[in-house]
Amino acid sequence: MIFFVFPIAFQKVMLYSDVQKTNNTYRFDMVFNKKVMKNRGDTIMKEKVVLAYSGGLDTTAVIPWLKENYDYDVVCCCVNVGQGNEIDGLQERAKLSGAEKLYILDVVDEFCDEYVAPCVQANATYENEYLLGTSMARPLIAKKLVEIARKEGAVAVCHGATGKGNDQVRFELAFKALAPDLKIIAPWRCNETWNMKSREDEIEYCKKHGINLPFSSVDNSYSRDRNLWHISHEGLELEDPSQAPNYDHLLVLGVSPEKAPDVATEISISFEKGIPVALNGKEMKYSEIVTELNKIGGANGIGIVDIVENRVVGMKSRGVYETPGGTILMAAHKQLEELILDRDSMAFKKTVDNRFADIVYEGKWFTPLCDSLRAYIKASQEYVTGTANLKLYKGNIIKQGTTSPYSLYNESIASFATGDMYDHHDAEGFINLFGLSLKVRAMKLAEAEKKK
Repeated sequence: MIFFVFPIAFQKVMLYSDVQKTNNTYRFDMVFNKKVMKNRGDTIMKEKVVLAYSGGLDTTAVIPWLKENYDYDVVCCCVNVGQGNEIDGLQERAKLSGAEKLYILDVVDEFCDEYVAPCVQANATYENEYLLGTSMARPLIAKKLVEIARKEGAVAVCHGATGKGNDQVRFELAFKALAPDLKIIAPWRCNETWNMKSREDEIEYCKKHGINLPFSSVDNSYSRDRNLWHISHEGLELEDPSQAPNYDHLLVLGVSPEKAPDVATEISISFEKGIPVALNGKEMKYSEIVTELNKIGGANGIGIVDIVENRVVGMKSRGVYETPGGTILMAAHKQLEELILDRDSMAFKKTVDNRFADIVYEGKWFTPLCDSLRAYIKASQEYVTGTANLKLYKGNIIKQGTTSPYSLYNESIASFATGDMYDHHDAEGFINLFGLSLKVRAMKLAEAEKKK
């Protein structure tokens, strides 16, 4: 058995025994000096806080800060929504940082089936370009934190979002909707106790609390958020809108269009009721389709957007987003809808889609309005079944034909040749009625002009 000894707040000495793991839950048995843990023969039970934990420097520094300023036992929770190898080694970092327990929850399929799916059905796009990669993941992460808080009997939840971004809004609206009794702690807004302004400050704070981990004091990378749907990049040259992104340094999921192959890639995506069910004729889970499309799209320079967006908190922010698989799925879904939805439904759904995108971006997932819009969107997809064929070439998505058993396209009607179901002469009466108000207005204005 290996013991690690650290000085912590109030000069207590904490000993960690071997890690116990059950169902991706890492429990670090902690044994304090008996004089500290015993009070008249009874064990002192500390209150608990559940921390949204990534293993990065910020949330690592939060663990001793919570213990020092709130005297909480810290339960870390990492919600895996497809961030890849970012979760590697988390249990060791959480243990060394003083956490009582670490949960690693794999919710990739739930993320795709319950959060990505309605967003694709809604063609949800914020300000014409952003496919909501971070926005759609935050409600699920918050929901899982609340579930762990209930399981652990915690009194508070804590997140590491800054006071300038959207994520603080998204997390906290979800917490308020799901668990209004829980205290919310946002260290970056605690000006009196959170005095760390730089990576150097955070590293020094960790060292003072016995946490010696290989964090670099020089941050020469972008601020990124990654999940199965996308990866976002902020910082460095992107903070100056006049500067072009350094794509050679920046891109993670693929290549720029200039570096994509000179040969096109052709694919087909099949949908049932607005849900992708097969790629190139092979049935797959939603998460598997997104994973495979990320590889294919990334290799062809698909889904790279450079955006200056309007944040919820009032400021403009620039970011580059890579969403190769999502961009392809959205294009295929739109291609299928335009074949199937009638004119009125398509026009109204665009209004719903835009409003839905706004409320997801704002973090209002757990609201009556969002529930109602999701219900309408789901109903609108009853007949959105079929296959979209696409060609991918140097950042472009090119239509290659669409089929559906519910297609409203009728060649006999649409053909320039005379068909059995359409009489050209019928158009004359329609136009007379459709333009009647215009004709009457013009006549009345002419009469008024003559009377002058």
